[in-house]
Amino acid sequence: MIKLGVNSVLFKTVDFETAAKAIKKCGYDGVEISAIAGMCEHLNLANWKAEKANLRAISEELDLPFLSTEVASQDRERLLTAYEACAEIGIPIVNIGPGGTMNDEESLKRSIETINMLAADAEQFGITLCVKAHVGAAIYNTPTTLQMMEGVTSPNFGVDMDPSHIHRAGENPAVALPAVLSKMKHIHIRDCVGDGPSPGEPANQACGRGQIDLFGYFKAMVDAKYDGPVCLEVIGPDQDLVSASIIAAESRGYMNACLKKLGAR
Repeated sequence: MIKLGVNSVLFKTVDFETAAKAIKKCGYDGVEISAIAGMCEHLNLANWKAEKANLRAISEELDLPFLSTEVASQDRERLLTAYEACAEIGIPIVNIGPGGTMNDEESLKRSIETINMLAADAEQFGITLCVKAHVGAAIYNTPTTLQMMEGVTSPNFGVDMDPSHIHRAGENPAVALPAVLSKMKHIHIRDCVGDGPSPGEPANQACGRGQIDLFGYFKAMVDAKYDGPVCLEVIGPDQDLVSASIIAAESRGYMNACLKKLGAR
């Protein structure tokens, strides 16, 4: 079954326990815990051993499993620490961006080489490393994602398919999804008002508020029999607990309704 989650970066103004309780009350199946340095470190990689028991206790008490974490950084030492922490805590997927520069062949080549190395590192910990196309980066659309898929050989590599970035690359995510399905292991999702480069204010990133054909995207997902995590990722200015909860609840209602309509929940 497709599992719906929230990246806890949406709740960066509160501690992880408070965020997790709100996410559970919104009806989500699980959580993506943020480990983004300088933005939101609900998973503090510098102190994860001391925090491990508490994080696991929160997850178990709320019946809110860890679906993934977003580290974002390609720093190898930081990722090795993240892999170790995730293996101990029970977090199966680490998400990062591709790095590099858009429309630069040498940068694209270096990005693929780096991702190959980082995914190989993940193998020894039994963790999956997922990477998504990102506005402005070396891998930013479906053609460059396909080049990444061809160039990264580790079985512990997966594509994180984020429709908002594909939309801002000028594509229809519902049409693009089947092309990357063979290595798609995670989905970051949000809506988008306009063509970018920004996805818009946090409230307008709530699923159903923007211009992306998210129902069509969910249909393509269900038709392709994808059964991995789908995690709401909303970025931008700080949201208080009430505002973050409204965005999360509204998005969950929209996504759940789409999946019910498609017979997938």
